[in-house]
Amino acid sequence: MNRLVGILLAIAAIVAGGAFFGWKGAILGLSCVVFYLLLQFTQLMKVMRTANDAPMGHVSSALMLQSRLHPGMKLIELIKLCRSLGVKSGENTYRWTDAGGDAVDIVMERGVVASWQLVRAPGSPEDDDGQPPAA
Repeated sequence: MNRLVGILLAIAAIVAGGAFFGWKGAILGLSCVVFYLLLQFTQLMKVMRTANDAPMGHVSSALMLQSRLHPGMKLIELIKLCRSLGVKSGENTYRWTDAGGDAVDIVMERGVVASWQLVRAPGSPEDDDGQPPAA
């Protein structure tokens, strides 16, 4: 949700509660806003706890990560997808590497995915034309 929209909804909840039910309604509106913020904080802590359990910059499959990315994906969604934090490899670039040596470099701008690039490991099973070998 847009930050400005969230702030306006919080103010509207407090004002509407105060207008309809007096000071008790304003307290109820404030309680709802605080409850929503606590839910968001709990979700963030759960994602960070999951990321803490994994090695930094490691992902199970770089190819699968690359296929699930889309422009505009928020950082919290990316961390949920990777289940780890990325290793900073540039000014706005972070890298996730799998066990086979393949990596995904993701460029973040303002907390959202702007672009990404799959980096194949040397000696990966590809022919000279970039296609995987036929079985």
